[in-house]
Amino acid sequence: MSALEKSMHLGRLPSRPPLPGSGGSQSGAKMRMGPGRKRDFSPVPWSQYFESMEDVEVENETGKDTFRVYKSGSEGPVLLLLHGGGHSALSWAVFTAAIISRVQCRIVALDLRSHGETKVKNPEDLSAETMAKDVGNVVEAMYGDLPPPIMLIGHSMGGAIAVHTASSNLVPSLLGLCMIDVVEGTAMDALNSMQNFLRGRPKTFKSLENAIEWSVKSGQIRNLESARVSMVGQVKQCEGITSPEGSKSIVEGIIEEEEEDEEGSESISKRKKEDDMETKKDHPYTWRIELAKTEKYWDGWFRGLSNLFLSCPIPKLLLLAGVDRLDKDLTIGQMQGKFQMQVLPQCGHAVHEDAPDKVAEAVATFLIRHSVFPGC
Repeated sequence: MSALEKSMHLGRLPSRPPLPGSGGSQSGAKMRMGPGRKRDFSPVPWSQYFESMEDVEVENETGKDTFRVYKSGSEGPVLLLLHGGGHSALSWAVFTAAIISRVQCRIVALDLRSHGETKVKNPEDLSAETMAKDVGNVVEAMYGDLPPPIMLIGHSMGGAIAVHTASSNLVPSLLGLCMIDVVEGTAMDALNSMQNFLRGRPKTFKSLENAIEWSVKSGQIRNLESARVSMVGQVKQCEGITSPEGSKSIVEGIIEEEEEDEEGSESISKRKKEDDMETKKDHPYTWRIELAKTEKYWDGWFRGLSNLFLSCPIPKLLLLAGVDRLDKDLTIGQMQGKFQMQVLPQCGHAVHEDAPDKVAEAVATFLIRHSVFPGC
């Protein structure tokens, strides 16, 4: 695995792999843009996959923080879902529909701080300790002193936060833990190349449709159905921009950005700054969070993660896109039977988005095997 492939463990795929198929149920729909194409890149609302949405208020020393959660189901254990870096709770939309149809459970998908629609007083603090406390505080705010049985499921950065939450005993009714495609060894190896990867992404998009199209064509999300709901939580309108109309294509934007990075001259950098306002007018959507500015927290998310995971005294599941991601500690732990593992090939890093039915099947089987409840 190359260093750039390993960089996927912060929640992103490289921006220029071969064009994948959509993998979603929307591939035959009429498309709203592009000649000769059949795929529809228009955004889909969260309400097509979740039953309700709630903003959970949490009191702390600096005031009130508000955490956005999306929910489905009314009975059974709670599956508390934590997304990867730069993603949002909407990345779990298609998985939610798939798991609810298999077992009786309740879904709570959380926008972590500085992501999605969550609003906190100190959005710059993305330490593992703070985010783990956030998860515990949201559970307490929602369920009080007697929370229902809860299984933590996290992807990439969210998987690391799930482990930190579990190891700190911040969810007293925890019944299980699942990490999706995050391993300490490969994640730590990838940190040096992560900034280069982030610089290679487009900084702005002409419209939500363009953002969705890019996510599928770049391979970040290989399932078009998931991309249409998930990307809405990853991008936002640029400040001061009210109209999504523009003339430049997103492909041109990507090419221009790559050429400028390659040349790297001061004059081009200067011209790039001068063009910023014009770019915002033509490409009014940008990322909700600047991941490059969170670098000081990356080490804390992943260092020591394997041993923390193995030490959690609850049933554990590890879902991976490839067996080559296993590090030494997890390889030994897996041989000793300390956790269950399943490899889901032909997926990108966003395993739960690319193969939501397979992930739902694995989670449902895990829950039933550990006698959490009978299968439906």
